[in-house]
Amino acid sequence: MSDSRGKKMSSGGWSIGTDVGGTFTDLWLRTSSGKSLVCKSPTTPDVVTGVVDAVRAAADRLDMPVQDMCRQVTRFGHGTTVGLNALLTGRASKVALVTTAGFGDVLEIGRLRRGTAGLRGLELGDYHLRGRTRPLVPRDLVVEVTERVDSRGEVVVPLDERSVRDGIAGLVDRGVEAIGVCLLWATANPRHERAVADLLAELAPDAFISVSHEVAPVVGEYARASTTVANAALGPIAGAYLRELTGRMADLGMTAPIMMTTSAGGVVPAGTAARTPVTTLLSGPASGVVAGQAVGRDLGVSDVLTMDVGGTSFDVGVITGGVPLLRDDVTFGGADMSVPGVDIASIGAGGGSIATVRDGVLSVGPQSAGARPGPVCYRLGGTRPTTTDADLVLGVLDPDRFSSGGIRLDKDAAKIAIAEQIGEPLGLDAVAAARAVRVVFDAAMADLLRSVTIERGHDPREFTLVAGGGSGPSHAWALCRELGLTGFVVPATATAQSAFGAGTSDLRTTAARAVYTRLLPETRPDESTAATLGEALAETRRRALDTMPTTDGTQVDCSVAVRYHGQAHHLDVSVADTPTAEELDAVLHRFEADYERLYGAGAGFREAGFELLSVRAIASLRQESGVATAAQDRFEFVEIRDVVFDDPGRPERTAVYSCEQPARGQAVEGPCLIELPGCVVVVPPDGRASTDELGLIHVEVGNR
Repeated sequence: MSDSRGKKMSSGGWSIGTDVGGTFTDLWLRTSSGKSLVCKSPTTPDVVTGVVDAVRAAADRLDMPVQDMCRQVTRFGHGTTVGLNALLTGRASKVALVTTAGFGDVLEIGRLRRGTAGLRGLELGDYHLRGRTRPLVPRDLVVEVTERVDSRGEVVVPLDERSVRDGIAGLVDRGVEAIGVCLLWATANPRHERAVADLLAELAPDAFISVSHEVAPVVGEYARASTTVANAALGPIAGAYLRELTGRMADLGMTAPIMMTTSAGGVVPAGTAARTPVTTLLSGPASGVVAGQAVGRDLGVSDVLTMDVGGTSFDVGVITGGVPLLRDDVTFGGADMSVPGVDIASIGAGGGSIATVRDGVLSVGPQSAGARPGPVCYRLGGTRPTTTDADLVLGVLDPDRFSSGGIRLDKDAAKIAIAEQIGEPLGLDAVAAARAVRVVFDAAMADLLRSVTIERGHDPREFTLVAGGGSGPSHAWALCRELGLTGFVVPATATAQSAFGAGTSDLRTTAARAVYTRLLPETRPDESTAATLGEALAETRRRALDTMPTTDGTQVDCSVAVRYHGQAHHLDVSVADTPTAEELDAVLHRFEADYERLYGAGAGFREAGFELLSVRAIASLRQESGVATAAQDRFEFVEIRDVVFDDPGRPERTAVYSCEQPARGQAVEGPCLIELPGCVVVVPPDGRASTDELGLIHVEVGNR
C-alpha cells in the first residue's frame, strides 16, 4: 500500500466520458495524443441506446470503424439519471424493510414532516400536495424482528432467527425484488444486521439485499432506513442497467471497465455502483462541478462558480479553497436520504424549458420539452415554444450549424410559435417576445446564482465563473451583468462538461462511521476522545482503501462531522487520521471559522458546546484533468448576422466564428459569436474574447 501524494491515474490510452441528460446524451473523448472531441446524441427511452449512438457518433467524427476506436479506449466514465428517474416516477423495484420490533413505523413517521418532504417554497402551502408521495415501503411489507442493540453497541435482546424466518415468509411470493435491513443502533454493532442478511440470502436468494451499516452508517434510524430502502429499491434496476450497458459496449469492442460517476464527484467501478446505486443519484451534475474544479486548478484559482445549462435544468456548484461545497443528504421521491455529495443547486431552466403566458404573466419552465418532442424548431412534434426557440429567433443559433445530435433547426416554425403563444398575449412581436423569454430565463438563473453566493456570505465577484452545458455559454454574459462579474471562462468541452468530468474524475471511494461524542461548554477534547476517533478513522480508512482497485498512489483524506449541541445540521471538518487532543481542539476552531464564514460573523455559539457525530475517509487516485488540448484550431470567420442583445428593435451586426479546439493567443472583439461543438459562446457588445495556453476562452463582458 502506498499513500504517496501527487501521483496521477493515467489512462495510457484513449479516454471516454459519457453523461445521460434529459434531452441529450453527451460524450467526450480524448486520444492518447491529447486530441479531444465532444458530441451529442438524443437521449433514448431505454438510455443505453442513446449511449451507444453517442459512441458511434464519435467514431464517425474520427472517420474510423467503431470497433477500432473502442479497442483503444482504456478509460470509460459514465453518469446516468436512471436511478433518479426511477425514484421520481415511482418505477423503483418492489422493496421490503426488516427492522427492530417496535420501529416498523419509522418510514411513515419520518421527521414529522414526511408528508412535505421534497416540497419547496410555495408548494409547502398547498395542502393538496402534502402526502403526495408514499413511503418506498408500504407498511404491510415492513417486517419487525426480535432483537435489540443499545447505543454503546451492547446486545440487549439477542436476535431471534425464528422471527426473521416467519416475517420473511411469503414476501418473495408477493413480488418483492429487494429487501432493506435497518436495525436499531446497527452503526454501533452490526452483528445482528449481518446475521439477518445471511438469513435473507438463504430465504430470498434472488432478492437484492441492502444493509444500513454499509449503505448509511449514520446516527438517526429514519435517515438510515430511508437511505437503505432507496438503495434496495434501486439495486435491481442498477444491476440490470449496468449489465445491459456492459454488454452493448462489449458488442462494440469496448474492453475498458465501466467507471460510474457518483454524487460525491468521483468515479467508482461499476460493480461498486451496482451495490450502492443510491450514491449515484446526482452523478451528472456532480461531474460538471468536478470538471469546473479541474478548470480552476489548471488556471490557478481556488474560488470557482460552475454553471451548467442543459436541456432540462440549470445546475450550479460552488468551489471554495479549491474544494466543492458538499452536503450529506438529499430528498427525492418523498424520501430523505443520507448520501454524501457535491452541494448542487438546481432549477428547472434549460434549453428545453417551455415558455407560457398565463393571465398576462410570462413564465419559463420548469416544464421541459425534453428530447422528444423537444423544442418547436427541432421539428420532432413539439408545439410549445422553448428557450432554444427564443435563442434561434434572436439570432444566437444557426439553423444549419446547431450540431447537437445532427438536428437542423426550423427558425420559421419557432418564430410562429413564439409570436402566437407568447407575443399575441403580451402584445409583442415575435422578436420582442423571444427577448422577453430570454430575460425571464436569465433572471431565474441569476436568482439561483445569488442564492448560492450572496445568501451564503460569498461575494460572486470574487469567483471565476465557468460556463458549461449546451446553453450556458450563450447566457453567461447576461448573468455576469446581473451579478457584477467582469467575465466568464468557457472550456472547449463546455457542451459536455459532465461527460468531461466523468472521463477525467478521480477514482474516489468513501467510507463513514458514526462516532458520537459530546463536548460540554468550556471543555477541551482529551486524549481518550482522540483515541476513540483515531480508532474509528483507522477503520473507515481501511474500508475506503479496500474498495479501491489499487492503492498505489492513493491519497486518503479524513474528516469529522461537527455541530453545535442541539443543532440538526453539521459541517465536515478535515482531521488527521491519527488525531491528538490538541489537533481535535484545532478542528473545533476550524469548525467555528467555517461556520461563521458560511453564516456570518458572530453566528457561532461556543457556549452551547459541540457534538462530534461521525468520521469519514475518502480515498482518491488522481486522474489527469485533460483540460489542455493538443489541437491548434484558429477561429474561422463564418459570416456577419443580426443578433438581438438588448433592444429587439435594433439588432447588432455580429461576427460569427467557428472552432473546435481553440489555439492559444487568439482574441476577437464583441459583439461576436464563437460556435463550439454543441454550443455557442456569446460575446456581447463592448465585450472581448481571448484564448489562453489551455485552449480556454476568456470572455470579458464590458460595462454596457
